[in-house]
Amino acid sequence: MNIANVSLSEVKIMNLKKNKDSRGFLSEVYTRRAFEAEGDEIDFVQDNHSFSVKKGTVRGLHFQTPPVAQYKLVRVVRGSMFDVVVDLRRSSFSYGRHVSVVLSAAAWNQVLVPIGFAHGFMTLEDDTEVAYKVSDYYSPDHDKGLLWNDPVLGIQWPVPAKEALLSERDRAHPRLAELESPFA
Repeated sequence: MNIANVSLSEVKIMNLKKNKDSRGFLSEVYTRRAFEAEGDEIDFVQDNHSFSVKKGTVRGLHFQTPPVAQYKLVRVVRGSMFDVVVDLRRSSFSYGRHVSVVLSAAAWNQVLVPIGFAHGFMTLEDDTEVAYKVSDYYSPDHDKGLLWNDPVLGIQWPVPAKEALLSERDRAHPRLAELESPFA
């Protein structure tokens, strides 16, 4: 596993190794040892899998509040997506800044989203499937969001807003200026 820090130092993009032969491949997408070697001791408790039928589907920007805030380890198993992570830690010099990356089954990469960050994505292909681990269980009472296309965030989404496919819930999330971030 090759781990590279990006502009928000806590967010890590990982390029995974595939051991290939004539039958296909085997890939270690998560090993506790590799994460601990990088100083990340995360206890993942749940695996999630999402499927988006159409290109331009937006999911996010989501986060869970303490005491059940979550790390996420996100990868694409079919298709591709434009993935975004936004810093919501009020005391951080990078509060409100984001990092984006294209995750795809072809590139076989993944991103580690730390606690204190919102996460979302837009699919770049029809029939995109995403698998991700989380470090705490889903809690509807702690499930929150940030408006995906808040101009203050400056995210350059690959599909225009009028063509994006979103849930009503995701359309109604607050802008950064309206958000009372629970993360110090």
